[in-house]
Parts: sequence; structure tokens; C-alpha cells
Amino acid sequence: FQLLDWGDRLHYTLREDGAVHRITEVAGVPEEQDLVVRAARLLQAHTGTTLGVDIEIDKVLPMGAGLGGGSSDAATTLLALNRLWKLDLPRAELQALAVKLGADVLLFVFGKNEFAEGIGEALEQVELPARWFLVVTPRVHVPTAEIFSDKSLTRDSRPITITDFLAQ
Repeated sequence: FQLLDWGDRLHYTLREDGAVHRITEVAGVPEEQDLVVRAARLLQAHTGTTLGVDIEIDKVLPMGAGLGGGSSDAATTLLALNRLWKLDLPRAELQALAVKLGADVLLFVFGKNEFAEGIGEALEQVELPARWFLVVTPRVHVPTAEIFSDKSLTRDSRPITITDFLAQ
């Protein structure tokens, strides 16, 4: 996983009543299914905090493009609410929550370029040279879960190791 310095912008407004709401519409994503809302509610349930939040999302990354926008937003929510709600949870505890939301959410809580194994939960930090990327966005939306559950996906390729990866 190569992190990019490009992403959605999230704004959080503290609520004293314990309610968690996404206050902006995200096309095709009901509030209850949104990873940012799920992340906030998971953190809330885990800690027992009585605080809540309104979450505003300025969507920049194209949905369904495989860039990890929703996962990054969920990780950002865990990190931001840990501070906003003054929970002071260690990063390792936030990572344990992140993996419950999705293996790639864990990557974004860790916040480093990573070589991933397993379902993406076994991470090893790698130093990568600075690079420029051109991101082309076709008018196609493919949910990540749909790609990885497709029966035609080749699952018998030779596994690559971190040594193989770094040698290229």
C-alpha cells in the first residue's frame, strides 16, 4: 500500500447528546452503512463515552476507485474522535478497532506505506521512494468487496514475499 497525499476532508463537530450523524449526503451510501459513522459508533461503544459528533465529509476521492477513501475516512474518524472526545486511547487499541471495520482501515490508522499479507491485516512497514502518480478516474464504480469475492478472481498465484517485493 502506497499512501497518497490526496484525500477527502472531514470536519467534526462535538455533540453533548451522544448522537452520531453524518450531516452531508454521500451518493449511494446510506448513513447507517457509512464507514465513518460505523467507526464513530464503534469507538463510542468501545469506550462508553456519552459524547457524540456531527461529521461533514467533503468528498474528493472517487468512490469505487480502489484508492481507500472510505477506509481512510474511517481511520481518520477513529483518530480524530480519540482526540475530540479526549479518550487518549493508544494507537494499538485504535488499530484493533480499525480491523473490525476492514483490514485496510488498519493501514490508515497505522499511517505508513505497508506491504500487506493475509487479508491485509498483516502489515510490514516499507520505505518507498517519493513518487508522483497520475490518477485516472474512469466512470466505473466497483465496490472492493465485490472484486475480492468474485469467483473468477485468480487465487492460485504464487505468493509474493516482502523480499520479492523489495527486489523489484
